[in-house]
Amino acid sequence: MAITTNMCNTFKEEMLKGVHDMSSDVLKLALFKEAPTGTYGENTTNYSEVTSASDETTGTNYTAGGQQLDTPTVTLIGDTAIVDFDDEVFNDVTIATDGCIIYNTSQGNAAVCVIDFGGTVSATAGDLTIEFPPANATDAVIRVY
Repeated sequence: MAITTNMCNTFKEEMLKGVHDMSSDVLKLALFKEAPTGTYGENTTNYSEVTSASDETTGTNYTAGGQQLDTPTVTLIGDTAIVDFDDEVFNDVTIATDGCIIYNTSQGNAAVCVIDFGGTVSATAGDLTIEFPPANATDAVIRVY
């Protein structure tokens, strides 16, 4: 159906309620399969929506649930708070994906954001790298302004 890049609405509300600690909670990145059947974006609430629709990618050396994001860094740049991560590398995989979900395993797999890759990306017996945008106030993957 559709993947739309967006911060999830439930995440926004949960941030204001103090649910998420972006510097210490365990955040993971899971990949959507090519042409998922569900609709994902601002109204996505939990990673379980992806698994219940069987919309997570499968393939050689890809583990369901994705991978933990490394080195979360929370920074204030001017009037904008950002979260940045190291680029995520899925090693020696054979997969095809149209996007991903970042979710918080420390908070019941709560959805943080959904990212559309703008088309299918794939790897065949190689590495697939999810490169995060620059860690600045206009481009960071997670921004509060």
